[in-house]
Amino acid sequence: MKHFLPRTVIILGLVSFLNDTASEMITPLLPLFLTVTLGAGPAIVGLVEGLAEATASILKLVSGWLADRGWSARKLIVGGYTVSNTARPLIGFALGWGWVLMLRFLDRVGKGIRTAPRDALIASSTDEHMRGRAFGFQRTLDHSGAMLGPLLAFGLLQWGMTMEHVFMAAIIPGAALILLLVFGLKMPSRVKLEHPPVRLHWKDLDSRVKGLVLASGGLALATTPEAFLVLWASQGGITLAWVPLLWAAASGVKALVSGPAGALSDRFGRLPIVSIGWTTRVLFLIAFAWLPDGGVTVWLLFLGYAAALAFSEGAERALLGDFAPVEQQGTVFGLYHLFCGIMVLPGAVLFGIVWQWFGMSSAFMMAALLTTVAALTLRLLAGKHFVQK
Repeated sequence: MKHFLPRTVIILGLVSFLNDTASEMITPLLPLFLTVTLGAGPAIVGLVEGLAEATASILKLVSGWLADRGWSARKLIVGGYTVSNTARPLIGFALGWGWVLMLRFLDRVGKGIRTAPRDALIASSTDEHMRGRAFGFQRTLDHSGAMLGPLLAFGLLQWGMTMEHVFMAAIIPGAALILLLVFGLKMPSRVKLEHPPVRLHWKDLDSRVKGLVLASGGLALATTPEAFLVLWASQGGITLAWVPLLWAAASGVKALVSGPAGALSDRFGRLPIVSIGWTTRVLFLIAFAWLPDGGVTVWLLFLGYAAALAFSEGAERALLGDFAPVEQQGTVFGLYHLFCGIMVLPGAVLFGIVWQWFGMSSAFMMAALLTTVAALTLRLLAGKHFVQK
């Protein structure tokens, strides 16, 4: 029995680290850049984030389907990361929120192209007994980069750089990850299929896969965009210079949690770990709505919610790798990401509208209610499997 992660998983983990370093130099500052520098309102912040993520989600299904039908997973992965890391630093030149919308759209196009082939490649490169650890490893490095990126942004802001200059500096880790992919990611020679792959039929999928896909769509509708958490934190007294540091601390918590939680799913089962993570989110959303949002409370709630988000990530992806048909893993991962992301647009816009019209507390309570519905849906659709691995 192998105990070491394959080279492919390690390379993709390092690429995720560099990509999130570049991405998170920008993301925590983006809502403030939109609202303070460019004069956009909360609804526009929701539109920008929601439309970008919805676009990525549709392309994840397409790219996963293409990978299952013989397209080079390596080329899809390299191409996707290249598009994102070319468009993202150009946000520093944006003259209005429409420019930001276009560049975020291109950034997410790149994410859509690469994500499903990458996840399917990780799943196919690992055995079931270590698949949770593999996805947990990838998520740990992803979040570690998301911790480093805001720290770099914090340092550059303290050094006197503007937000625009910080955005442009993100090109450096972006270029490094492209070089790592080009020279480090080696693919085994692909066996030529004698017959075309069988079309994916929803009714034939394992009930755990169907339950997770459907419930994850509902969860995406309920998920509070992190851009709004930044606005919440700023209203609680966190100043601009400290926003990247708070974001980095949240990513550090995610990095600490996602790896062990993924490994726990190898031992205790995927569904129990997913259920714990989703239920914990509800508690923190209620706390966002009703607890005081000043001083140390801002840090505790922000970091606690980050831990809840990370707890189920590896288990969700490992579950799909366990029970999706081997020849259709790319399509199933794409379907999962589609359901997760397509609901982000209406969810983000709805959250922004409720915040703008009815207040912050109402928006968080609505998110808590929708998250509860998603968790109950998963329990209903896959309930008989909760005591199994």
